This record gives sequence, C-alpha cells and structure tokens, in this order.
Amino acid sequence: MVQIFLDTANLDAIRKYNDMGILDGVTTNPTLLAKENGNPIEIMKEIIRTVKGPVSLEVVSTTLDGMLEEARRLARFGPNAVVKIPMLPDGLKAIRRLAGEGIKTNCTLVFSPNQALLAAKAGATYVSPFIGRLDDAGHDGMQVIRDTVQIFRNYSFSTKVLVASVRHPVHVVEAARTGADVITMPPDVLEKMIKHPLTDKGLSIFLDDWEKVKRINPNINLAQP
Repeated sequence: MVQIFLDTANLDAIRKYNDMGILDGVTTNPTLLAKENGNPIEIMKEIIRTVKGPVSLEVVSTTLDGMLEEARRLARFGPNAVVKIPMLPDGLKAIRRLAGEGIKTNCTLVFSPNQALLAAKAGATYVSPFIGRLDDAGHDGMQVIRDTVQIFRNYSFSTKVLVASVRHPVHVVEAARTGADVITMPPDVLEKMIKHPLTDKGLSIFLDDWEKVKRINPNINLAQP
C-alpha cells in the first residue's frame, strides 16, 4: 500500500492530518524548519513524538565525519527517526556506515535513476527523487519514478521509492500508479486531495433535504437511539 507523508515542519498541519488517520509519516528539511518559529531541534523532537510513522530529519553537514556525527544525534531523537543524507560521494559513504549501525536513512536530492540505484546499493532505507524540480527544469520527473521503481523491482532492492517535490494532486495519482512506495507532499496538496466541488455540492443537497424531513418530523434526532 502506498504511504502518504507530509512534507512540512508545521506542527499544526501535522497534528491536523495525523488526527484524520491518513498520515503515515513526515519529511522535513532545513528550509521547512526555517519557516517555523522556534528552536528547530525542539520542533523536530516534537514531530517525532507526534507522529508514529517515519520522520525524516536532515543533516546539514556535507563531509563524511560531519554527516555521521549529525546523523547519530538525530537518530537518538526517537525510534521513528530517519536521517536524510544528500546524494554526494561522502553521502553514499555515510549511508553505508549508518546502515551498518542500524540507522535508517533517506537519500535526498536525487534527480536520476542512476543516483537512486547507487543510493539503494549503499543501503538507503528510502530514496527521494524530486519530481517537481525536475519538471521545473524541463525534464520528465515522473519518468524518473517509473524507471527507479522498475529497477528496484528487477533486483528486489529493499530500498523504498519516496516521491518528493510533489506540486499537485495529479503528481500523487501518477506516482501511485507507478507503484511508488511513499509520496510526500506539502499540506496544500493534501488538502486539495481531500476536497472536491462535487462533494461540497452533494453534501449541501443532502443537508437541505434533511431539513425538509425534519420539518415533517420535528422530533426526529439521529443522535438518539
């Protein structure tokens, strides 16, 4: 079953969708954390406490030693912490080392099936192709997802394909059709998935008709047994 992650560090949004029972996890990054007021460390810890599923927390170092040090610290935030590591030569080394230590990783800033393949071979738990940014640059982001899903199936990689940089609900449908494991999206895209004008119109008709029923049967109350 495809999993839905929320791509945000906004605690109100996370709690809102988590309470609906539709949220499987969360992805964050330094840019998202910078948008929120408060200590980013405390925000990350609160997200870890709020969400039962995987929560991706990103390192900011680009050296092997720095990434390993930060990753180990982030992993201690909670058992559901997943450390985001950038797609770099030292990033691949870090992923291999962290996998050996039992620390889950999410290889981020992936833009090609080649990069995804290397991340999987290094032992990444998740690999995150950025389809929206590829589309923005004139490439076919969804084709990268199709190719990556096929490659991983061919060789039975345990690494999960996490579709990132989602721009709209159509991206979600297309990614789900390819068989991607996870789709992470900003709150506004998830909100658009929930809403539909025909749903609103139909509900309005049903409620108007129920008012007619109540006028005929003034004592009716569905809340009573």
